[in-house]
Amino acid sequence: MRVPLALHGLMLCVCLVPLLSAQDAVKVDPKHYTVVSENAQVRILKVHYGPHEKSVMHSHPATVAVFLTDAKGVFNLPDGKSQPFDIKAGQAQYTAAETHLPENTSDAGMDAIVVELKGKAAKPANAEKK
Repeated sequence: MRVPLALHGLMLCVCLVPLLSAQDAVKVDPKHYTVVSENAQVRILKVHYGPHEKSVMHSHPATVAVFLTDAKGVFNLPDGKSQPFDIKAGQAQYTAAETHLPENTSDAGMDAIVVELKGKAAKPANAEKK
């Protein structure tokens, strides 16, 4: 029996919805993400996960994260892969734009400040004007 092309297209769309619908962390997971401040260049988020809490799939632009507590967990990625992390309080990291589902795998809460970068990348500090 032949299945109409439209039905195949519909099935493809249904399968892609979870990947394409990854959204702003604050909108899809306000339990864990709170906006502290925002302007044209950055958006600053306060992040808190309780022990063994997990988020939903969401996206961030390029970010800088500063961890306020020790943090151990895993970033689950849309392609099914995962990236474990084990970070100490006070450490900072840069991450390019990505979509992920974070999970705190430790018995303690996890807190961080995330600075989402907006707009175009800045020019290097040593760039000369001509």
